[in-house]
Amino acid sequence: MASRPYHLVIDSRGPSALAEFRAGFLDQPVLFRPDGEVMVGAAAHAHPGLSLVRDASMKTATNRLHRELDPDDREAEVRRILAHGARRAGVGQSTDLPWAVLAGPEGNEFYVLRPHVSPIE
Repeated sequence: MASRPYHLVIDSRGPSALAEFRAGFLDQPVLFRPDGEVMVGAAAHAHPGLSLVRDASMKTATNRLHRELDPDDREAEVRRILAHGARRAGVGQSTDLPWAVLAGPEGNEFYVLRPHVSPIE
């Protein structure tokens, strides 16, 4: 049997607050709050989801792994996510790229891409 993606795990000083931020802009519910961990996803058995776990250490560098979002309208989505509490982040990128780099409340970067068009099946 092959492996399948289950959850992307994000270390966090405040997993509940970070889960609320992620759930808000992803428009997905907080599914579970076991001790020291919070899970966000489309549904309890829909994978992959996000698992936010408590870690008291401070972020000290850019992420080695980041999420990329594929919106219908990049600029509208950036405005919407900024309204949820994100901020623009600089990771050495030029200003003429087809994506925006944002960071959540604890500084974890993620990218909002230009819209992609899926082929019609």
